[in-house]
Amino acid sequence: MSRRIAPASRIPSTTAAPDAVPDTGADAARAAVPSAGRRGPRVPHRYRGRYGALAAGAVPVLAFPAPGQAWLAWVALVPGLLLMQRAPSGREAAVRGWWFGAGFILTAMYWLVPSIGPGLPVLAVLFGGLQSAVGYAAHRLLHPPLTTRRALLALLVVPAVWVTTEYARSWHALGGPWALLGATQWQHPAILGLASAGGIWLVSAAVAAVNTAVLILLTAVHRQPRAVAALTAVLVLAAGPLLFALRQAPVRTGSVTVALVQPGIVEDPQARFDASARATADLVGQPVDLVVWGESSTTADLDRDPVARDALRRLAATTGAEVVAGEDARKADGRISKDAVLVSPTGVVDRYRKIRLVPFGEYIPLRPVLGWIAGVSRAAAENRAPGTAFHLLPATDRAGGPLPVGALICFESAFPDMARTAARDGARVLVYQSSTSTFQRTWAPEQHVALAAIRAAETGRPSVQASLTGVSAAFDAQGRELARLGTDGTGALTVRVPLTAPGTLTWYDRVGDVVPLGALLVAAGAALGGWRAAASRRPARPVGAGAPAQASGASGASRVSGASEVDRVSGACAAPGGPGGPAQASGGSAADGPDGPSRADGPEA
Repeated sequence: MSRRIAPASRIPSTTAAPDAVPDTGADAARAAVPSAGRRGPRVPHRYRGRYGALAAGAVPVLAFPAPGQAWLAWVALVPGLLLMQRAPSGREAAVRGWWFGAGFILTAMYWLVPSIGPGLPVLAVLFGGLQSAVGYAAHRLLHPPLTTRRALLALLVVPAVWVTTEYARSWHALGGPWALLGATQWQHPAILGLASAGGIWLVSAAVAAVNTAVLILLTAVHRQPRAVAALTAVLVLAAGPLLFALRQAPVRTGSVTVALVQPGIVEDPQARFDASARATADLVGQPVDLVVWGESSTTADLDRDPVARDALRRLAATTGAEVVAGEDARKADGRISKDAVLVSPTGVVDRYRKIRLVPFGEYIPLRPVLGWIAGVSRAAAENRAPGTAFHLLPATDRAGGPLPVGALICFESAFPDMARTAARDGARVLVYQSSTSTFQRTWAPEQHVALAAIRAAETGRPSVQASLTGVSAAFDAQGRELARLGTDGTGALTVRVPLTAPGTLTWYDRVGDVVPLGALLVAAGAALGGWRAAASRRPARPVGAGAPAQASGASGASRVSGASEVDRVSGACAAPGGPGGPAQASGGSAADGPDGPSRADGPEA
């Protein structure tokens, strides 16, 4: 049976110094018993670092709209990464990463409280857990003393793990890709040059890489790791502008005039329809090619309501432009769905039914279990019916020429793959219909419209967004804003939109999500390499099953001293709680692994 071997006690000297005064018995008693007002050494509490990580998670949100401090994104992760780096163990670093992620979700999506109420903290805990991997990777690769090899690995692995976590929570069944780190750069077309090559994922990876480099510059002791980090930061920061400058802009062939109708906050459905109709009628006499109404601009089923259908048909005839209306109505099958309906002077031409619904806003996942949320918030009282597949709407311009549009509804602007599908199918314009009236005085409208700019840069297609209450806006094929109507405006925003040549495809259109898939492979490879390295450092089993372990701590110490720095680095991403993770309770064994000597008996920061 193994025992902890206590360290040898220091034997006090029996020889007093010449000027020393021997302690009396009373002095010894006073030294042994602390006074009532005297406190012992202050022990750091484990939750202090976790609360710091929770607060640090809110810092990157300031780089998103509406605060819009885009420059901050390049350093906003540093406080959180520093807390993860300085955690006393890999497991504690993973927990701090979790708290960091929860703080980020709570702050970035605070405006969801009216829709999901107490469900927001639950989502923050669930999605925040994904950032545990970032915390563990940052600790294992960046803990001091930092070597050049581990610095290089960190500059590759930490951004890869970050992108992997973003990709995981972007699955539509889990909610969708809202508040991705790369979206902070939506107002900088030069940086969005990266999006045309690798989508928003490449922009996120670049921002995460620069943050990692800044952390290395601040904490590395030796010159070589700092030099590597500085060079990496410069190259990454220059990559987007260089790509934007050297790569040929999408070839333009003609333009169209689009009118985006914004009626403002009108609660009554019929009054909302009438306000949109009046704004459209004011366009008569103007050379408009397409009129776009916002999401839920009519609650009438245009296939079964001749009055609403005829009103739209007359508007298309008098303006000379087809109308894309937003329909939120109960259909003949008794279910409610949201559709983008193309109406010409002859009637309904085609419709696209929204296929990716907003969790809790348009349906409640696991309604038998979570349906109670609808009783304490504005969550969907009943589930909307989703569509089955995406397809273009075959619109025509004022002269009758083909103008295929990729019409997507509200939340669908968050998904890069949907815009990419529209571009590959031949869309000339990306059209987004939105309604954010529930979140009118929050950051949500600005966060939402930013996505249209990113989708334009990714696909090389101009994009427009018509919102019932703002923000309505238009962007060119490189994501540059052409016009906007804010949340305090009403009426019709008319904008001339340059078109790209048919068949034009960006690199991202062609290759798709290779960046997140590559990041997943890097993260998996790092985890596997760490696990194998940790397994190779495990002590060999003694001869004979169940043989007692050696009592001496010398064997464990010799294993540590014999492990090379390369072994320690290659084990940097072992899974938390596994080999190379938290220290074992027994002294002189695997507890003295890559995390240093065992902290089982010491305070936890």
